[in-house]
Amino acid sequence: MRSPACFAILCVLAGCAAGSLDSTLTAASPSPMPDVFACARQQVKALDFDQTSLDVKDYRLTAKRYDQTVTRPDVRFHRLVDRLEIETVPASGAGALTKLTVTARTFADLATQRGPTEEQERPSETVRNAAQKIVERCGGEVAPAPDAG
Repeated sequence: MRSPACFAILCVLAGCAAGSLDSTLTAASPSPMPDVFACARQQVKALDFDQTSLDVKDYRLTAKRYDQTVTRPDVRFHRLVDRLEIETVPASGAGALTKLTVTARTFADLATQRGPTEEQERPSETVRNAAQKIVERCGGEVAPAPDAG
């Protein structure tokens, strides 16, 4: 009687230990939020990601990049979609004004009977490297953002 219960518990624990499908990086910057956010926006363009949403009030943006080079032996598979979610918030640590958070995700774009469907996967090397570069380049001291006026 105990063996099925133990097996079920082990399966649940193994599923929980598999980890998250997101890769999140953070950095504390001594630069003001608008400067860090402007730096992140520039890096998104430099890394060939397309900005998909922008919230200038709350300093958040999302971006995506299609990877057409990956192929799979699944007739439903179309391409990979790499997505970045970037957010800057006030930092609470000493010497830091801004906390930069970059979340990297990858989705498989599939053609199903109900239409295009995205299934989340482990983050690709491309999106993880892009997130790392944004954190490295914008997570420390950055140049002031140009005035909008």
